Amino acid sequence: MRARRALMYTPGDELKKITKAAASGVDCLCMDIEDGVAANHKDEARQTIITALGALDFGRTERLVRINAVGSGLEVADLEAVFSAGVQICPDGIVLPKAETAGQVQWVSAQITAAEERFGWPAGEIALIIQIETALGLVNTRQVLTADPRLQAVIFGAEDLAASMGAKRTPAGWEVFYARSAVVAHAAAFDLQAIDMVYLDFHDQAGLEAEARQGAQMGYEGKQIIHPNQIEPTQRVFTPTEDEIADAHRLVEAFEQHQQAGRGAFALDGKMVDLPIVKVARRVLERAAAAGKV
Repeated sequence: MRARRALMYTPGDELKKITKAAASGVDCLCMDIEDGVAANHKDEARQTIITALGALDFGRTERLVRINAVGSGLEVADLEAVFSAGVQICPDGIVLPKAETAGQVQWVSAQITAAEERFGWPAGEIALIIQIETALGLVNTRQVLTADPRLQAVIFGAEDLAASMGAKRTPAGWEVFYARSAVVAHAAAFDLQAIDMVYLDFHDQAGLEAEARQGAQMGYEGKQIIHPNQIEPTQRVFTPTEDEIADAHRLVEAFEQHQQAGRGAFALDGKMVDLPIVKVARRVLERAAAAGKV
């Protein structure tokens, strides 16, 4: 599984911003055809994304494209454009916004499968990532997240969700806290990556880092970002430290030794260790490996 610590959006109709983002070292670059693009610039965004995918060196950055929502009347043209030019410009994944039903997810997956077959791409290689960001999508989270095996990750969209509920966004975020918790819990239940909400004030580094740490504590594995200066603090928060990695290694090794000796729970550094604690340590090592630290 890829490390998706920082997922940055760029408007699909602005090649200069895409070019800069592609060289930034961000984990995932999502070229947008949806909310970040004016209604009269959708065609331009489609063509610009095709150009970017064919011409730019993205390095280790995952190349994602966010299409318009299923039912918008734009999603067919979006996918036809993205999958029109063959293997040289195959994106790494498609982001489906405002996912509300299993049928929407399955429809997008079917279009991706058809493109893989048409161009001879490896089956199942293109990821599908969805956004839960409406009241209906939240209510249907279980059926949406279990709709298709191609699904790899779920993104929590706080701004659109608040708008769909008629809620007022606040810095504390209590108006979306239930939804934020529900999305990450469902992601864990179905073995999907969870990517946290965006922090809109890209000048406020302290606020970004505090919200990112809260998201990491809740179980999110990454965060949406909208500006290059949000990359480093976001990646840092969602990457285990050297001390955390060393502690996790020591705990797992101690657990395995006790298992071989026929003992279950044991004490380490004056604290009781049992299987749930070991699972957390193994997740730390998995995240460190995905980030290239072990």
